[in-house]
Amino acid sequence: MWLTLAFTSAALLGFYDAAKKKALTGNAVLPVLLLNTLFSTLFFVPVILSTEFGLGWFDNTVLASTPGTATAHGLVILKSVIVLTSWIFGYFGMKHLPITIVGPINATRPVMVLVGAFLLFGERLNAYQWIGVVLALVSLFLLSRSSRREGVDFTHNLWILFVALSALTGAVSGLYDKYIMTRLDPVFVQSWYNLYQFLMMAVVVAVLWLPRRGRTTPFRWSWAIPLISIFLTLADFAYLYALQDPNAMISIVSMIRRGSVVVSFLCGAVVFHERNLRSKAVDLAFILVGMVFLWLGSRA
Repeated sequence: MWLTLAFTSAALLGFYDAAKKKALTGNAVLPVLLLNTLFSTLFFVPVILSTEFGLGWFDNTVLASTPGTATAHGLVILKSVIVLTSWIFGYFGMKHLPITIVGPINATRPVMVLVGAFLLFGERLNAYQWIGVVLALVSLFLLSRSSRREGVDFTHNLWILFVALSALTGAVSGLYDKYIMTRLDPVFVQSWYNLYQFLMMAVVVAVLWLPRRGRTTPFRWSWAIPLISIFLTLADFAYLYALQDPNAMISIVSMIRRGSVVVSFLCGAVVFHERNLRSKAVDLAFILVGMVFLWLGSRA
């Protein structure tokens, strides 16, 4: 069951990336992210109210939850900080780079998670998994070469650095999720971490964007903004429930979720009409083959 949930989450994440690219094109990043966290929070406000006040609105449903302790809230707040850091870097990178570049870079997160799982959870890499790691590194090298045709130099581009930092903090988030999801209810985690992220983003926007909004890219409404929240909420819901399964391996779940790059790549070609697709498709193929080897390694 956890594999089915992981694949469902991957497909939804691909559409999430496409909606994010659409919403960010020519738009102010921070208010878009604020609205994303707001809409995601609104989805779960009824759950929070029902749980905290014992109203029983969602008893015997998948949204049934229990109140959390102060320690549980502390764990969720830390998750919110990690995820929000990844999002801020990732949103700025997505705005300024083609989605057919951002997607493959993000797809290398399983490699980072594997290394983290090796160090923190004692998971060992076998020959298949090492092949997958090498193929991912080769794909990044090829992507850096093909991206130069679009004026994107991996070694001197701030937005590439932002995407890399987003991928790194995203990998940290994946490892942390594996830790907390053996201790906390997934509905409690998702509902409260959305609320905490919204509160944090409200402070960020008030301090960093509002005073300078007249001198930066203006904000404009796009119907793609609520779609970001819808796709992400559904993707995270499937993801957190997958991790609750005691047999779930974070390295495999993370790898499958990065398969979202196929959906986002197709959207880059069909919706955004991005260039240099043939060479990028070769780079993507290396990543996908690398994922297959990671999967084979998990079965060995």
